[in-house]
Amino acid sequence: MKVVIAGAGSVGSTIAKELLSHGHEVLLIDPKPETEGRSGLDAARWLIGDACELTTLKDAKLDEADVVVSATGDDKVNLVVSLLAKTEFGVARTVGRVNNPKNDWMFDDSWGVDVAVNTPRLMTALVEEAVEVGDLVRLLTLQTGVASMVEFTVPAASPMAGSRVGSVPWPQDATLVAILRDDAPITPSSDDVIEGGDELFFVTTISAEDDLRALLSPSGGAGS
Repeated sequence: MKVVIAGAGSVGSTIAKELLSHGHEVLLIDPKPETEGRSGLDAARWLIGDACELTTLKDAKLDEADVVVSATGDDKVNLVVSLLAKTEFGVARTVGRVNNPKNDWMFDDSWGVDVAVNTPRLMTALVEEAVEVGDLVRLLTLQTGVASMVEFTVPAASPMAGSRVGSVPWPQDATLVAILRDDAPITPSSDDVIEGGDELFFVTTISAEDDLRALLSPSGGAGS
């Protein structure tokens, strides 16, 4: 997969290292020459320039990219890069970093953003996940205002523990996509039995979150 990342700061560099370790092709765009050649990024390609300039994005051959990640520390830049990637180069998937939570509402498909990652909100969600077993936690928003990825850690005494995945009346617009058990990911099947301590990951519409939360509550009940 070809990925172009605008912004080689701490966030962009971390994303690049992870993608490179998984065998993806990565191009980093940054206006600061001193960022080039950072440790752990030897396999990445670099382009020094302003990602808001069409000429820079043409030099990056954005039309050949599978994904464009706007990871700078400036929300205006991230919006412009996402919009140009979509409208001028037809990039199939864009991911935009939201630095200021107040700007979250702008990061949607009208600005060319497919996935908005609100770093402060994500960090808050991960903290809540660690301390609030039994609560539904939104990890990130997909196509802002439409869908989200949420997590639920099953309490040991939950009535859902012991239920088969296929017997639980999940809301129509919520899909269980993964179970994390003992640090190992499981692709759920209808015959898998939910255990206390399982982390359940769902992709759901925003409107279905309340139904999912009600189902997962201690009084929500489950099949057997």
